[in-house]
Amino acid sequence: MDQLKPSSANSCPLTPLTFLQRAAVVYGDCPSLIYNSTTYTWSQTHSRCLRAASAIASLGFSSGAVVSVVAPNIPAMYELQFAVPMAGCVLNNINIRLDARTISLILRHSESKAVFVDSHLRPIVLESISLLPPDAPRPELIPITDEGYYIDDDRRDFGTTYEEMLQNGSENFEWVIPASEWAPMTLNYTSGTTSSPKGVIHSHRSLFIITLDSLINWSVPKQPVYLWTLPMFHSNGWSYTWGMAALGGVNICLRRFDAGSVYDAISNHKVTHMCGAPVILTMLANYPSAAPLRSAVEFMTGGAPPPPQVVLRTEALGFSISHGYGMTEVAGVIVSCAWKPNWSKLAAAERARLKARQGVRTLGLTAVDVVDPDNGRSVKRDGVTMGEIVVRGGTLMLGYLKNPAATAKCMREDGWLYTGDVGVMHPDGYLEIKDRSKDIIISGGENVSSVEVETVLYSNPVVNEAAVVARPDEYWGETPCAFLSLKEGVSPKPPEGEMIEFCRERLPHYMVPKTVVFMAELPKTATGKVQKYALRDIANKMGTLSAASRM
Repeated sequence: MDQLKPSSANSCPLTPLTFLQRAAVVYGDCPSLIYNSTTYTWSQTHSRCLRAASAIASLGFSSGAVVSVVAPNIPAMYELQFAVPMAGCVLNNINIRLDARTISLILRHSESKAVFVDSHLRPIVLESISLLPPDAPRPELIPITDEGYYIDDDRRDFGTTYEEMLQNGSENFEWVIPASEWAPMTLNYTSGTTSSPKGVIHSHRSLFIITLDSLINWSVPKQPVYLWTLPMFHSNGWSYTWGMAALGGVNICLRRFDAGSVYDAISNHKVTHMCGAPVILTMLANYPSAAPLRSAVEFMTGGAPPPPQVVLRTEALGFSISHGYGMTEVAGVIVSCAWKPNWSKLAAAERARLKARQGVRTLGLTAVDVVDPDNGRSVKRDGVTMGEIVVRGGTLMLGYLKNPAATAKCMREDGWLYTGDVGVMHPDGYLEIKDRSKDIIISGGENVSSVEVETVLYSNPVVNEAAVVARPDEYWGETPCAFLSLKEGVSPKPPEGEMIEFCRERLPHYMVPKTVVFMAELPKTATGKVQKYALRDIANKMGTLSAASRM
């Protein structure tokens, strides 16, 4: 057997781009994408992606050049997830809610050669270009026009529009097969709101693995109807951009949405699947006009632990909640709460508590553990002892662009990727996140999990959103400070002391918030995560809590 070696026949580079070609053959006449009054079939989507790739290739960029996209969930955004890498370029989706300064940093750091920009977002991209150093190359700007949105006649800063490029492109274009499956395919930047953003590079191989893994893990059937409430710019939509092509699904695109438009889309298109951060679940659960769904909708949530109370409310409406854990560095969901049949017999509250755990590794991941970050040893599997979550497997990134120090700090010589997330391992082998390491509150030497305190606050019937951060305390060092928004119609605002007493009855005293701040809405990132850095800044500006002022 040792004479048998890899050959060109059995070692073709793995890439999720091949899914589109198959979809055009198997599901050619079936709808691929619906957006307002526009409907495309998989045959049409395949043709449009080839023409876009042909046009991008004609721009003459070298292999591996970075091409950026600044757009919401519209058809062009979906097509470019295929077209850019099919042209031999590296796809860089940019968060549309970033400020001009951060977008400028990304364009400069990535050395982006071209930017496809939604015409409605033209001003911020032009501002970001203006912030580039005088000697920095300017990327070519290509506007994406859209129904109901227009670009004015002043096109001095722009080249040919996206649709004009497609008209000039060839549907017979032979797309660029990567020379190696390890070749870079995407460049996604981590949150750049607290420091300089880091550019995560994923290979064709890792994205092929995570795409198939995500479909298997979620048990997605053929031809699902997928509603895009998760931004495609967020880790390429957790790989479901390419996953929908693998299964011939229908992509329901929304430029922007609220609870009403989501419920309308579910009803009008018979949606079967959707993804989003827990904030989307909260929005749907607290919508005043919410009514039970006519048929169940599978909902994958992640980005933060979903409060059990929110899981209960949304499942009562007909959503079937799955909870996954991942990060940009692993391209999608790599740990999920695999459900055991006997758990279905438990009381609803206990089922919701179990679903809030992150769970076990998916099939595409080799291993996950919780370790002492100082020595790398596994912590006790007692559901109490906290440590750092580490992972290894084929879905991991190649590394951070132009940042070997950060890559080495994250991907260590012991063979693990250190996530920076704090968790516990339960006796049954299921993982549960307790916090980001930077969000752990150390009060009088005790570690306080902000997630545990938030879970209790979510159980209060008047609370819509809850986030807990550290506030300086002259005696304890720091103590929990709770930021809350209330459900619609709650009046008058409950006293601060009432919320503190509510927690005191349900938590150890060292975990009880000493400060409560009410807000109309908590600040969030574009992907729905609460911006705790902003809340920490507010808490710090409130000053050190003195013994005299402590309740």
